[in-house]
Amino acid sequence: MQDQLEQIRTEALAEIQEVETLETLEQLRIKYFGRKGLFTDVMKGMGKLSKEQKPVIGKLSNEIRLEITNKFDQVIEKFNQHKHEHKLAEETIDITLPGRRRQIGRRHPITQVLDQIQMIFKGMGFEVVEGPEIELEFYNFDALNTPKDHPARDLQDTFYIDEGIVLRTHTSPVQIRVMKKTAPPIRIIVPGKVYRRDYDITHLPMFNQVEGLLVDHHVTFSELKGVLYSFARQMFGDTIQVRFRPHFFPFTEPSAEVDISCLFCDSKGCRVCSHTGWLEILGSGLVDPNVFEHVNYDPENVTGFAFGMGVDRIAMLKFGITDLRLMFENDMRFAKQF
Repeated sequence: MQDQLEQIRTEALAEIQEVETLETLEQLRIKYFGRKGLFTDVMKGMGKLSKEQKPVIGKLSNEIRLEITNKFDQVIEKFNQHKHEHKLAEETIDITLPGRRRQIGRRHPITQVLDQIQMIFKGMGFEVVEGPEIELEFYNFDALNTPKDHPARDLQDTFYIDEGIVLRTHTSPVQIRVMKKTAPPIRIIVPGKVYRRDYDITHLPMFNQVEGLLVDHHVTFSELKGVLYSFARQMFGDTIQVRFRPHFFPFTEPSAEVDISCLFCDSKGCRVCSHTGWLEILGSGLVDPNVFEHVNYDPENVTGFAFGMGVDRIAMLKFGITDLRLMFENDMRFAKQF
């Protein structure tokens, strides 16, 4: 039995040394240590040995089993290491090749125009304030001198969340909130998103506005004209012409719409300006005394002016964009043009 074990040791170690695949190695394991393996068959004869031989053969068999098993483990480790190295080689990144550039974002045209508007008015001493987009009817309509039967309060124009609660239709409610908390003088602009039930190439249900308010003693319409004239020149260029047309807004009196000379035809008349040579950019006027009464200002002692503009429209005019919906499709090909 001792000779048989030694022969198994010699043959097994020699065969393991020549193994080239894990499948062949598994076949050898079965050949020697399987239920009908060579080593297993030899060990079945242990019961026929004398008491003196059993310890000797038992010790030898354990040594041979351990030696062969260790050799198996070494070869398995060798194959696993080779497999790991092969995988690493396949997944290696060649850092000598140029990398793939990630697409760089661009500042949206609306963001560009909004930043420029704020910069212009900050330069004239206005402070930027913001307020809630979900608003009470009191701040959105009542305090702004908008009567209960005004068409702007109808369901086809305004988004109602609940009774007395709306998505603000303009940023003017923030002006009311500021006046309720602050004594004159006030000089603010209010940028933000507003919501109305509208959708076509020049209108969307959600759009951006900037409204302005100046309240102090002895504020005149001439000062309003000066501020807006300066804004138009800084936004559209020194050659732009500006005109004021009488209009009506519930919260200002007198009121005026502000036009600039057409940027597309140099005031000669085209489809964009409806052949008038003028483009409307904002609404304005002196604050109605009724608005001051809602915020406990004495209209005999203070006066003021307000104005409001659509940032999206200003961006369309400034960059020559023909369809407002293009600005909300998140297409980088569009944003890269500006």
